[in-house]
Amino acid sequence: MQKFSWFLILVPVLLASCQGGGAGSGRVEVVVKNPENYAQQDVLVHLNVQDLLAKHPGLNFAKIKVVAGAPLPFQIIDADANGSADEIAFLIDLDAGASKSVYLEPLGPDEKAPEFKKRTQAELSHKVGGSWQDRKYQGGQFQNVTALSVPPEHTDHSWYIRYEGPGWESDLVGYRFYLDWRNATDIFGKKTTDMVLQNVGQDGFDSYHEPGEWGMDILKVGESLGIGSLGSWLGDKALRVETTDSIRCEIPLNGPILSMVRTNYSGWKVGDQSTDAQVDLSIQAGSRMTRCDVMLSQPLPNLCTGIVKDENAPVFNDDGSQEWAYLATWGSQSLAEDQLGMAIVFPKQALKEITEDAHSHVVVFNPEAPKLSYYFLAAWEQEPGGIKTQADFQNYLNTVCRSLSHPVQVTIK
Repeated sequence: MQKFSWFLILVPVLLASCQGGGAGSGRVEVVVKNPENYAQQDVLVHLNVQDLLAKHPGLNFAKIKVVAGAPLPFQIIDADANGSADEIAFLIDLDAGASKSVYLEPLGPDEKAPEFKKRTQAELSHKVGGSWQDRKYQGGQFQNVTALSVPPEHTDHSWYIRYEGPGWESDLVGYRFYLDWRNATDIFGKKTTDMVLQNVGQDGFDSYHEPGEWGMDILKVGESLGIGSLGSWLGDKALRVETTDSIRCEIPLNGPILSMVRTNYSGWKVGDQSTDAQVDLSIQAGSRMTRCDVMLSQPLPNLCTGIVKDENAPVFNDDGSQEWAYLATWGSQSLAEDQLGMAIVFPKQALKEITEDAHSHVVVFNPEAPKLSYYFLAAWEQEPGGIKTQADFQNYLNTVCRSLSHPVQVTIK
């Protein structure tokens, strides 16, 4: 039986007219249906707290478990950090065309909250205890933080932020972006399903460029969009988020099944226009994909993203049959000199054009959109169970687009 592990953040949630768990039972039934004819693993389902409370007022989200025969990994999400739960997310495996009942159940009087293996991580680490000398940070030691307003002294190669920016990973792959004027995303190829970012860059500022037991930095970004970096198409080239008044980066989620990096760019300037931008980068367990959600205070024309060019990796795209589409490359383009596939996955209705400049293959989105969501992903042949051929990579991407175009159906009873 074919199985597919993929990434989903938003699913349609229906409110059923019946009370599946009984009015006073404290047990909530949620039915999840796979509309596709292939099995899906590690489907991430989000339940909106307000939808749950509309059917089950008084539900205590601090003392629950999620079960479908056996306990399911779940996470309470407070994405706006206001101290109140916004969503409950859980992972589930679904057979082809199958429906499965999932239950939110109260913990027993002496029952402890379940713990789950950590399969995602997001972190941000900068030096403390040293001092700035011109634009270099001298001395000190790295300390993980949940937020950082980037100091004006900071630039590329300031030796201030561990691996030069925030990082996020799943059990399959890791990413980072440069938290400076470059604002480009890079890839950490992984040889293990364990979490590794907490150790990366601890033994030397850029030691991750050399192969390690855990993996390595596998992408040369240069002046390009790297993989999935946000930019704006101006004239005949892609401009990254280079000129801003200030940057603040936060880690709102660092959980077992979902983690997120949030960056606020104040005064992002593109040509003669300016806007504030919030960019959320999230990753789920069992997935290669990062979801990028962009919100602008003022619309900018021609938002774009893309993939670094490499003469060893031809570019290709989908057949246009699904609501979601992709632009991808495959070939011997990793810094380990082996096979690496990269892709941008986007809603077809948001596409203006696919183009290129000197450094990147570029996806340009419809102008004047204040909100935008897309995915990017990397598949390295050395990852656990890695994809080895372009044909398999294309099949994987086709299934990604099909699953995003026909998401699982969720009903709260």
